[in-house]
Amino acid sequence: MRIIAGRNKGRKLAEPGRGDPAAHLRPTSDRVRESLFGVLTGGRVPLELQDTRVLDIFAGSGALGLEALSRGAAHVTFVETGRAALALLGRNITLCGAGAETEILRQDATRLSPNPGAPFDLIFMDPPYGKEMGEKALRAALSGGWVAEEAIVVWEEDGPPRVPAAFQMLDRRRFGGTTITVLRFVGASHPG
Repeated sequence: MRIIAGRNKGRKLAEPGRGDPAAHLRPTSDRVRESLFGVLTGGRVPLELQDTRVLDIFAGSGALGLEALSRGAAHVTFVETGRAALALLGRNITLCGAGAETEILRQDATRLSPNPGAPFDLIFMDPPYGKEMGEKALRAALSGGWVAEEAIVVWEEDGPPRVPAAFQMLDRRRFGGTTITVLRFVGASHPG
């Protein structure tokens, strides 16, 4: 696992190894991250990554958030509770020298507390597959004020998730057993 582009291009990240099987750690592969960021920065999605505030929910290794930071994002807040994932995430933040630009929230992503700061422009969600935790986490992020107007949400699942009415689907791609869905927050009044 490595950072694909930007100021930390080529930086090797700590691997989860076998780790804790109960942690369900499955970092997004380099190939999938490269394709995903090609979609995000290639004009298909209305997003300017430079100076973006990023929320990485179910952060795991932190590879998605750290890739965004390497490519010009201003700040990344990681949401994670797993012991093995938190240790891996901490190592990767240190490897990228990103301590000053990151924050780790040890919270259940499906029960996020109210956001004490500015909302986020780009949100990554990589929940445990098949447990419907992504929908709960997205509802919690919305109700807690974590999602900025026109925010882009990148949702990784084992199949296509049900798109909430407040979001417009921009792109969907399948990579083996992973489906990446890219959404834009358009507000509660959008018919879906």
